[in-house]
Amino acid sequence: MFTGIVETKGQVTSVADGQMAIAAPQFDDLAIGGSISVNGACLTVTTLVHNGFTVDVVPETLKRTNLGSVVLGSAVNLERPVPAAGRLDGHIVQGHVDGTARIASLTPEGNSTVIRMELAPEQARYLVEKGFVAVDGVSLTIVDCGENWFSVAVIPHTLGVTTLGDRRPGDEINIEVDILAKYVERLTANRA
Repeated sequence: MFTGIVETKGQVTSVADGQMAIAAPQFDDLAIGGSISVNGACLTVTTLVHNGFTVDVVPETLKRTNLGSVVLGSAVNLERPVPAAGRLDGHIVQGHVDGTARIASLTPEGNSTVIRMELAPEQARYLVEKGFVAVDGVSLTIVDCGENWFSVAVIPHTLGVTTLGDRRPGDEINIEVDILAKYVERLTANRA
């Protein structure tokens, strides 16, 4: 489990044959077989290399996330799993990306940037005003939402320490909706 509080940005150093290598010198405590959130997708560390690690990326992950479009040198958001006794500063993030959205606009507003994103209605139905969403692994609060869009207000700190500060309109981003909404829908559908 993750919290959506990105610890650092890593840099993709190779992508080939379903494997991705990522430079992350500050993560010297990773273990082979351990989980790591890469742009919000929970992946398994398969090898440890000098100042980084590799992960396998299966076809399902490439279809459902933006990891299929990363190239050599791409920055990615990284977060290690939260320990059982750790702080839950963001929200419960599983690392199971539901799909992608496209950035429609970035609008400065006071000391924040409001990012409006467009996504499929089947994903948007799980979003509510002031609810949680993970965007490229970043835990954010939804400002407003509609049938096929939502917006978030991002503070300068978050823009600076995550890949969100590098994003532009048209960019594809990973979305994980709040798991509780999906469970409620499933449970109430079975009662009907």
